[in-house]
Amino acid sequence: MRTLPLQVAAGFVAVLCSSPLRAEVLATDDGFRGIWYANQPTKDEYRYKYSGGMATYPQQHAPLAIYSAAANKTFFVYGGTTARSAADKQQLLHMISYFDHATGTVARPRILLNKKTDDAHDNPVLSIDDNGHLWIFSPSHGTSRPSFIHRSVRPHDITEFERVLETNFSYVQPWWLPELGFLFLHTHYEKPGAGKGVRGLNFMTSRDGRGWSAPSPFANIAQGDYQISWWAGGARVATAFDHHPAPLGLNARSNIYYLETADGGATWTTAAHDPVGLPLRDAQNAALIYDSVREEKLVYLKDLNFDKQGRPVILFLTSKGYEPGPANGPREWKTVHWTGSAWQMRPFTTSDNNYDHGSLHIEADGTWRVIAPTTPGPQAGNPGGEMVMWTSSDEGATWKQAKQLTRGSTRNHTYARRPLHAHPAFYTLWADGNGRQPSESAIYFTDRDGTQVWRLPMTMPGDFVKPEIAW
Repeated sequence: MRTLPLQVAAGFVAVLCSSPLRAEVLATDDGFRGIWYANQPTKDEYRYKYSGGMATYPQQHAPLAIYSAAANKTFFVYGGTTARSAADKQQLLHMISYFDHATGTVARPRILLNKKTDDAHDNPVLSIDDNGHLWIFSPSHGTSRPSFIHRSVRPHDITEFERVLETNFSYVQPWWLPELGFLFLHTHYEKPGAGKGVRGLNFMTSRDGRGWSAPSPFANIAQGDYQISWWAGGARVATAFDHHPAPLGLNARSNIYYLETADGGATWTTAAHDPVGLPLRDAQNAALIYDSVREEKLVYLKDLNFDKQGRPVILFLTSKGYEPGPANGPREWKTVHWTGSAWQMRPFTTSDNNYDHGSLHIEADGTWRVIAPTTPGPQAGNPGGEMVMWTSSDEGATWKQAKQLTRGSTRNHTYARRPLHAHPAFYTLWADGNGRQPSESAIYFTDRDGTQVWRLPMTMPGDFVKPEIAW
């Protein structure tokens, strides 16, 4: 992988800390409490465009959790809060912990930093390098706050971190490629004009996480784009992204585009391996796989994974409009799957909010498994609901509701996220929260078979605790 000197990126990467901070031992918190967040008041019964427990938000941040076979632990980060009750003023804390598979316990969470905002768009993401060092990327929603990169002082250890970089980036997806280093997909907020939108998709590379290449733009269509991505092994990474056409821009997120790289970002192709010149500026381009504008539908991207043959599968939801409520239904969950010669789209269920978010697991035996809040919850019509496990044994042609994971909840569950290299005992992570007013937010996980749902303790009597069974 070609890595450019940091000076080349000076227009974007503000500085390596001019006086680098020494490593610091992270303070501990006394339990797991997620941040509550709301966006865009609607002045109706739903209160907000989206809202609720957002500790594992948004889908444009990945990965949040990684299973390390060397440590036999699932490390995870999440958005915590300074608030002790729903009435308290919140500030976003970047938190890290792990689940120890040998003991079945979770470690007391540690506080990396206070982001000095209540905006869950600043939630952290995690990476692990070849030597087992943990990397936390702390993004910002726009350019008004700084972003950071931290590295653990010791491999597989959450107690002490050094700050590597202070800069600015948004919507982050850092992928560590073995023996190559980072391919870092992210959004850079730009001044609109000259055919560019505000939210441009970029990537950077780094061999060691300290010196970074200049950002390379690969898409900025209409008023910008959002993306999801995943690592396929080796030097291969794939991304699926939308675009934001006028006049609604962000609230008109539409279309699905797909690109992948097999060489750590040096070249990008379609699923059929046809080279694509970058950056993409036009809505009609070689990466387009679903033209939702033509169907007058919006697209909400959820997850990206690969089948047994390594072919991409994208999980998404379509709706008629960005506002909550039944008028914009049905909100249809679908997959689009590259068969080797064409993209095949199939629906499988519906839910009641655009921001119902789930994850797509594809397992070695060919099982496709989706964990998502597809059953309405106590705040019906708001993001989330009751968590459900769906399975397909025929590559999405048919699905069955294998198990309802939560029942009788007082708060909606949402943003179910899967770890990289997910271990069967810690398979999906999410949070809950009241969809219509500030509330406490607990954090949960389940195993591959959905045998139980565990709640991470909101207060901890010791440094290691076995999570309690919630369902």
